Amino acid sequence: MNYAAIKPCDIADGLGCRVSLFVSGCTHHCRGCFQPETWDFAYGRPFTAETQAELLRLLAPSYIHGLTLLGGEPFEPCSQTALLPLVEAVRQAYPEKDIWAYSGYTLEQLRAGIPGPLETTEALLAQIDVLVDGPFIEARKQLDLRFRGSANQRLIDLKKTMAQGEVVLWDDRQ
Repeated sequence: MNYAAIKPCDIADGLGCRVSLFVSGCTHHCRGCFQPETWDFAYGRPFTAETQAELLRLLAPSYIHGLTLLGGEPFEPCSQTALLPLVEAVRQAYPEKDIWAYSGYTLEQLRAGIPGPLETTEALLAQIDVLVDGPFIEARKQLDLRFRGSANQRLIDLKKTMAQGEVVLWDDRQ
């Protein structure tokens, strides 16, 4: 997997001050995407063990609330394979920090194995606290939405969703 950027102090892509990893590669090609350069799987730099170590180092300060995965598309199969060990390492090193992920796929698509592989997808979802799901739809763009770009996108509290067996939206009034 390649990645496009690492933002060490991002306040736009989740609650609090976060470390954000922008992965490369996306097959959605949403009209009006704010980062179309990240559609290319070869864009940016290779994600390596050193990259993971750097992310873990950046997450260490107490003022960092957590990690956000976006892109590109974190749930492309090649991205999932690279991201699963990262989120597992984050959980082990920083259990108090949360993990957010943005996906152009809906939770229902991901849980149905789209784009797959389902086993890896389920393992990755199990590590994520908040999933912002659904494609960016330019016709539904709203500038006043918190942590998302179009009205169709949902902020899903994955821990509560998994526990209750139905989609529970994250309370964005926090």
